[in-house]
Amino acid sequence: MTYPLLLKPAIKDYLWGGTRLKDEFGYESNGITAEAWVLSCHRDGPSIVQNGELAGKTLEEALSIWGNSAIGKKASRFPYFPILIKLIDAKDRLSIQVHPDNDYAMRVEGGFGKTEMWYVVDSQPGAQLIYGFNKTISREEFRRRIEDNTITEVCNFVPVKKGDVFFIEAGTLHAIGAGILIAEVQQNSNTTYRVSDYGRLGADGKPRELHIGKAVDVTVTAPPTIPYGNIGETREIPGGHVRNLSSCEFFTTSVLTVTGRMAAGRQDSFCSLLCLEGICEIETDNGEKLTLQKGGSAFIPAGINVSLKGNPESPAELLYTYID
Repeated sequence: MTYPLLLKPAIKDYLWGGTRLKDEFGYESNGITAEAWVLSCHRDGPSIVQNGELAGKTLEEALSIWGNSAIGKKASRFPYFPILIKLIDAKDRLSIQVHPDNDYAMRVEGGFGKTEMWYVVDSQPGAQLIYGFNKTISREEFRRRIEDNTITEVCNFVPVKKGDVFFIEAGTLHAIGAGILIAEVQQNSNTTYRVSDYGRLGADGKPRELHIGKAVDVTVTAPPTIPYGNIGETREIPGGHVRNLSSCEFFTTSVLTVTGRMAAGRQDSFCSLLCLEGICEIETDNGEKLTLQKGGSAFIPAGINVSLKGNPESPAELLYTYID
């Protein structure tokens, strides 16, 4: 019998990370905590079930026991668990990079591509990120600028603030800047082509590898056309309000602000609930309860209706994701 799963994330200690995920979100770490993979069936960092009879199993193992009914017919159309959700603490800037689409990734890498969305959870004053180009350039110029280290001259630098949204379609050049905390919803892929790392050295003391040829193949060398920043309709619903962030064939994501009792869950898709602020109680129709504190991640199987309960004096903020 399916039930809501409380998940423990996989932790990544990349060199550009900080300590906010450990200090503010309570994740276990012995040092740098760059990323927490809060909903993951990926082999490079699976989430672990913390509650009930499946405690100790990976999310992928739990879903293999339950079968496709747990993820729902919307997600079952994919040949793999479709999404990966992360919290990212960029104390330092990330490399300039790009991801391939499904066709290219399957042909060249034997895996799936990567479209993603960023929700800025917090940012320091003056923080900025790279989102596409500031003008259209040729592929030849793109290659030349990578090789002569002038690529940043044609990057679109965007100042960011808490609550901003960016849809990073496969083929979009991008880089998270220093001082930004991001919730990322993405395809279940770890394929990244690095364009520039500003000359930094890796843990082995050597320059980090660039993937110039593949990046030139897949990058859209033009300014972004999708709206970004302070976007997304917000509307009141019973128990609080919802802000729509992004919807595509791979995922649909919104932010729920829970001040009272709010209905959630989907009949035809699993749902992910990630607590970004406050405390929220999750209760099923049969009386099972979970409490999500800041950083808590829950997987709600398809077909399970849940009630979310927040405090009007200190509302809970939840990232809510499913397949539509």
